[in-house]
Amino acid sequence: MRSSRESHSGAVASATYSFGENPEHPESEQAMAMVALSHTMIEQQLYSAMLAEIAAVGTRVASITTRRLMRLTGINGYSTVRRGVIGLVNKLSIERQKVAGENGGHAPALVYLVFAPEEILARRRAVGLPAYPKGVESEHGALSLGPAVRRVVDGHNLSRREAQVALCCAQGLTNAAIGTRLQVSEQTVKFHLRHVFIKFGVRRRAELIARLLM
Repeated sequence: MRSSRESHSGAVASATYSFGENPEHPESEQAMAMVALSHTMIEQQLYSAMLAEIAAVGTRVASITTRRLMRLTGINGYSTVRRGVIGLVNKLSIERQKVAGENGGHAPALVYLVFAPEEILARRRAVGLPAYPKGVESEHGALSLGPAVRRVVDGHNLSRREAQVALCCAQGLTNAAIGTRLQVSEQTVKFHLRHVFIKFGVRRRAELIARLLM
């Protein structure tokens, strides 16, 4: 993942997740959390911006230029935005469609069909793609970790890897087991876990788990 210096302006928090939404139902909130954790930081900022755009006009589709996405998110660089959009397409979060211009010109407008979080998870399941992010390995795990997932995503400014480590802790995994699941070293797990403790204001693993699952 690119550093914040390479891909973001100083005004944008590049290393943390946020819903950007306030769904009325817990199921929708959990689906949003799952989708957020499956995206990179860039992808989630772009997806949130697209959701806001279609909500503003009351439609499922919108023609959004790369320059506008840059303005909406604060992301610097056409290539960074384009990579993020490609990532969203590959993860079935959006669908890209080319529409002929009004005058039949050679540069058709680019239109995005933006899917709701529940739709994204269903689309991934339908084609055999992982519906859930690392740290949550199954639908059963997702349901049992509902409160933890929502607390990890919203309100504690965790990085993507910190969020994954926290969710693995909530499932009772040891540092070694977390490293195996996330394909990182045990020392890397300990490094991220220290930051998770600080951000949750706890000193012990049991306190963290209690805070996540309460």
